[in-house]
Amino acid sequence: MKRSAKPYRVIGGLIATVLALSLGLPAWAMPPEEARLWREDLRFMAQEMEKTHKDVYHAIPRAQFAGLVEALDAKIPALSRHEVIVEMAQIVVAVGDGHTNIYPTRDAKIAFRELPVSFTFFGDELRVRATVESQRSLLGARVLRIGNSDVKDAYAAAKKMIGRENEQGARYWAQYLLAMPEVLHALHIIPTVDEVPLTLATDKGERRAVLRPLGLAEIMTGDTATLFNRRKGWVDIRDLSGIPDPLWLGGTAKAFNLEHVGPVLYVQINKVGDDEGETFAQFAQRVHDEISATKPDKVAIDLRLNRGGNGGLTVPFIRSIVQSENIDRPGHFFGIIGPATFSAAQMLTDELEKYTKIAFVGEPTGSKGNHYGDSRRIILPNSGITVRVAVRYWQYWNPMDLRDATSPHIAAPLTFDLYRRNVDPALQAIAGYTLEKRASGP
Repeated sequence: MKRSAKPYRVIGGLIATVLALSLGLPAWAMPPEEARLWREDLRFMAQEMEKTHKDVYHAIPRAQFAGLVEALDAKIPALSRHEVIVEMAQIVVAVGDGHTNIYPTRDAKIAFRELPVSFTFFGDELRVRATVESQRSLLGARVLRIGNSDVKDAYAAAKKMIGRENEQGARYWAQYLLAMPEVLHALHIIPTVDEVPLTLATDKGERRAVLRPLGLAEIMTGDTATLFNRRKGWVDIRDLSGIPDPLWLGGTAKAFNLEHVGPVLYVQINKVGDDEGETFAQFAQRVHDEISATKPDKVAIDLRLNRGGNGGLTVPFIRSIVQSENIDRPGHFFGIIGPATFSAAQMLTDELEKYTKIAFVGEPTGSKGNHYGDSRRIILPNSGITVRVAVRYWQYWNPMDLRDATSPHIAAPLTFDLYRRNVDPALQAIAGYTLEKRASGP
C-alpha cells in the first residue's frame, strides 16, 4: 500500500520551523534550499541588468544599487516568496525609468492573486469600479483605507515597486497592485495575505468590508490598455447607466477605429503597430483619404488606450496629417491623451506636437519625450520570473526640456461621475471647442 506523504510533510514543516527559530528567524522563514535559489536569482538579476540596460546607473549610484542587492540577499531566509518578489521589484524600480520593472500583472510565473473588485483612480479618488456579481453592493464606493493604511499611504507604498516616468504612470499601475493581497501584505498594508479589510465611503455612509482573494490575477498582454475592458461574471459601474459605451471604450478589440461623430472625424489608435488585415501605414492612408473625401470640420486622434508598440512606424501617419492641409490648422486638429499613453504612443504624441498644429485634450500622458525604452526580458533561472529592462535612450524633446509628461492644452479629466454615466469628456470638449474659446482661456 502506498503511504500518504502528508505526515512527512507535516514533520518536515515542524523541523523547518524549529530550525528557523533556533537560527533566530521567524517561523515562516523559507527552507534553506529555497532561500539559496532565490539568492541565485537575485545575483543573476543584478548582473544581467548591468549587462543589458542601456545605463542601469543613470538614476542610482552603483554603490547604492549594490547595497540594495546585498540587503535583500541577507533578508531572503526570513522572507516568504511573495515578499522576496516585491522587494526584488523595488530594487529593479530603483533604476528609475518606466520600461524597467517586475510587474505581477504581466508575468504568470509570479502568480499573485487578485481581489473580487477592480480599483480605479479618478483624480485622487480610488473607486471600486467593477466587482464580481457577489460584491455588487460595493460598486462605486470610494476607498478610504486598505488594511492599516489610508489610500494616500497605500499608494505611496505601492509606487515603490512601479517603474515610471511620472505620477500618471505610477497611478496607472498602482490601481492594479492595490488589489493584490500578496503585494499588500509584502508592503505591510495588511497583516495577513488571505484577508483584505477595506473602509469605504458609500452613498449610505461609511462601510467596512473584508475581501478574500478571488484567484490568480488576470495577465495583461499586447500594447492596448485593458483596464476598462469588461470581464465575464463581473459588473462595471458604467453598466448601471443604461447608456451605450462611449466610442473610446467600445472599440478596444481593434487597433484602429474610424467614425464620424457630428462634425468630428474620430480616429482611435489603440497601438502603434499593424492590425490583422491592415498595416499602420495602410490605416494612415485610409485616414488621409477619409479626410479628403468627407472634409470634416475637426479630426480627433485618440491615444488614451495606447500603451505603445513600434515607434518606427509613425512616419506615414504624420505625413497623412501634414498633407491634409484643411485639417492641420488651429482649432481643427486634436489629440486625446491620458495616463495610459505610453512608450511608442508617447513618440507618436511627440511627433504630432512637433510637426502638426495639434491641440491636445484630456489628461497628461504616462510617459515623456526623453526616456529609456525598448525593454528586453531577463528570465531568472530558478523562479522563471521576468525582469524587463530598457535597452535604448530615446530623445524626442530638446535636452533642456524638463517636462515629465505631455500635458493637454484643453483639460478634460475623466471623473468618476462622467465615467459612470458613460460620458466622454474629451470628445465632448472637442465638439464644443472654438478658437474664440481658446483665446479667452481654457
